Amino acid sequence: MHEFPRPYDKLRILISNDDGVRAPGIKVLQRIAREISDDVWVCAPLNEQSGSGHSLTLRYPIWLRRLSTRRYAVEGTPTDSVLVGIHQALKDKKPDLVLSGVNRGSNMGEFITYSGTCAAAMEATILGVPAIAFSQQTDFDRSYTHWSTAEKHAPGIIRTLLRAGWPERTFINVNFPDCLPEDVKGVEVTEQGTRPMGDSLVESRHPRGGRYFWVGSLPTHAKGRKGSDLAAVEAGRISVTPIDLDFTNRRAMKPLAKALGTTGRK
Repeated sequence: MHEFPRPYDKLRILISNDDGVRAPGIKVLQRIAREISDDVWVCAPLNEQSGSGHSLTLRYPIWLRRLSTRRYAVEGTPTDSVLVGIHQALKDKKPDLVLSGVNRGSNMGEFITYSGTCAAAMEATILGVPAIAFSQQTDFDRSYTHWSTAEKHAPGIIRTLLRAGWPERTFINVNFPDCLPEDVKGVEVTEQGTRPMGDSLVESRHPRGGRYFWVGSLPTHAKGRKGSDLAAVEAGRISVTPIDLDFTNRRAMKPLAKALGTTGRK
């Protein structure tokens, strides 16, 4: 169980994201983090890495750039950024907490597997540092983002989570609804939902011949089943989901072991 020493203003916090080090959401998260602690650092991708998932750069060098005091950029993925941030930028003292986001757009249901925002929190968790991912739901065409909603409500959620703690090898995935701060209808602890992903490929032809494809628009709004992250956010509530790194489907182990003629666990 992760437990955090008090006072919280002495915690060392590392911030990362997948929208890039200059994205508006990371500036929002910096202001949020500074309401919690005076020791706030940034190590994030130099360029946008949305949809990169939990990918690690293996075939190219990972460049670390110091942009200013306590602020670094990595030419790589969100996973690279957290890895390099913890082991290099903050090598003198490991962070007590990693915050990822605030992402422009929600990260719920199956999107968690694609999300670089969640991947940054996942990498921190693997490295033994507790982490929280933050995402702000947007309208259908992403033309406007209610950053003030995350900025208003995130500090209180962080303080509550720090007091409560959460299990090791688990990160917390927080999604804010697409509404003004005063219109939020509460906070709900949820499970990961599911939604139909649909056909998201858009085909085009190159002037010199050959076909190519864009990944088109993906579903951003869905009702989801009761108790899920999707249902909570669509109802105007803040979704707080504990995400376990153990993907094992334990219900499937016994019938699979029987089918394969094995005994499962030794």
